Amino acid sequence: MPLVISIMDELITTVAPVMIAGIAIQQILEILDPLVVKIIGEEDKKMVMGLIALVAGLAVSFGLGMRVLQPLGIVVPDGLDMLVSAMVIGAGTEGFNSLLKYIDYAKEGKKGDAAALKAWVGNDPNAREMMRRMDRNRGP
Repeated sequence: MPLVISIMDELITTVAPVMIAGIAIQQILEILDPLVVKIIGEEDKKMVMGLIALVAGLAVSFGLGMRVLQPLGIVVPDGLDMLVSAMVIGAGTEGFNSLLKYIDYAKEGKKGDAAALKAWVGNDPNAREMMRRMDRNRGP
């Protein structure tokens, strides 16, 4: 279980700034909403607000070097990671909630892998002996 906790701590440390940036952008959009409606009207508000959020997300992602895919172990070109990060940041709490769901699924997958390994070790005398020796060599 400590491996899962370590991975979660690392993900939270990496993803927390993205969440904070997303919430900040969402708050800015809330402030700008009445102004945008007044200038362009209600019909095009969603599109304009989405563009503002994307531009703000791009500024944060590229300006501060925030990434969301790399910490999750997803290997893509840096520019694509920045673009996806910008969209997650610009989506505010919606984007962050989606990211949290993915992290939770990944965590549950790791727990399942650990349970399967434990069951396998429990049924295999050679594996059980190897794990016993590894624990003894690790020390207190």
